Amino acid sequence: MAAPRTGEYLVYIGTYTRGKSEGIYVYRMDRATGALRYSSKATGIQNPSFLALHPQGRYLYAVNELKEFGGKSSGAVSAFSIDSRTGALTFLNQQPSLGTDPCHLSVDKTGRYVLVANYSSGSVCVLPIQQDGRLGQHTDFIQHQGSSVNPQRQQGPHAHSVILDTSNRFAFVADLGMDKIMVYQLDLSAGKLKPHSVPFVQVQPGAGPRHFTFHPSNKYAYVINEIGSTVTAFTYDATRGVLKEVQTVPTLPQGFSGTNHCADIHVHPSGRFLYGSNRGHDSIAIFSIDEATGKLTPIGHESTQGKTPRNFAIDPSGAFLLAANQNSDSIVTFRIDQQTGKLTPTGHVAEVPMPVCLKLVPAPA
Repeated sequence: MAAPRTGEYLVYIGTYTRGKSEGIYVYRMDRATGALRYSSKATGIQNPSFLALHPQGRYLYAVNELKEFGGKSSGAVSAFSIDSRTGALTFLNQQPSLGTDPCHLSVDKTGRYVLVANYSSGSVCVLPIQQDGRLGQHTDFIQHQGSSVNPQRQQGPHAHSVILDTSNRFAFVADLGMDKIMVYQLDLSAGKLKPHSVPFVQVQPGAGPRHFTFHPSNKYAYVINEIGSTVTAFTYDATRGVLKEVQTVPTLPQGFSGTNHCADIHVHPSGRFLYGSNRGHDSIAIFSIDEATGKLTPIGHESTQGKTPRNFAIDPSGAFLLAANQNSDSIVTFRIDQQTGKLTPTGHVAEVPMPVCLKLVPAPA
C-alpha cells in the first residue's frame, strides 16, 4: 500500500478585479483530500489574471491585464516576493508589458527573464529579473503581424501564450489571431527572442490557438484551439526546435450545438493523459495519450460544476485537478484516477471571486 500523502500545497489564484476580487488569493490545499482553505491575499493590483512562479520558488509574477498603464497603451507585469514561511506575497514592482491586455507569461528555467504575451495588440515582451526579484526594463519586444479567416476574432494578431521547451532554448507563442504558433530562439545572454529557422507552424484556418504545452517526454506538444474547440497534437524535434502536426481532435461531445470557447490545456505528470477546458460546455475534456505516437484518444468529459472554466491546474503529484470557474466564482477539486485519467469531484469547493489562473507549489513544512 502506498504511503498516505501528507502536507499541503500553496495555491496562488490570479483573478479579474473588475468584480468583487481584490487581487491574488493564496490558499492551502490538503494533499490527502484536495480540500482548500484560505490563507492570505495580495491587494491593490489591477487584473492580476495570469501568474508564473520563479523556478527558485522565491518570487511570483502576474500580468496586469489592462489596456492602459502609466498613461500609455499598455498593460503591465507585477513582481512579488514569496514569504518562505507562510507563502504570503509582498509587492516588489511593476513594468509595462508594451502591449495591451497581457494575458499569459512564463519565467525561463534559469530564472533570469519573464516572457509576456500581449493579447489585444498581438506582441511579445521580455523583461529581465533582477537579483532581488524585481523586474527591469524590457530587453526585447516583438510585434506580430498577420490575420486569419474569422472576421470577428482574427482581424489582427493576438498572442495568447508563451511557453519555453524543457531545454530552455526555444520559445513558442500561440497567436490566436494568425492561426500560428510562432517559434523563437531565446538568447539568454542578451534577453532576446530571435526568429527560428522554422519561424512558425500553422494550424487549421479559424482554429484560434490559445494555450500550448509540452509532454513530459519533450517528444510531443499540444495546443488547444479556442475558436475551433479542438486540440492539435504535434511531434517535437527537441534538437531542432521543430513541430510537426500529427492530429487534430474535437474537445466537445458529438451533438453539442451551443457556443463554446476552449481555454486551458495540461498534460498529466505521468504523460498518459491530457486535459482541456471548455467554456460554454463548461467541462474538462479528457484524452489518453499514445506514448509511442503522441496521438490522443477521447476518454470523456467532466462537468466543472460551474460556469466558464477559464483555467485549471493539476497538482505536482498528479492526484488532483482544480478547475477555476470564472463566472461562478468557484474552484472545484477533482480526484484523478491514475489508471483511467477520469475525474471524480471530491466535494471540496472554494469560493473565490472571478478566478482565472491557478499555480501550485509545495507548502513549507
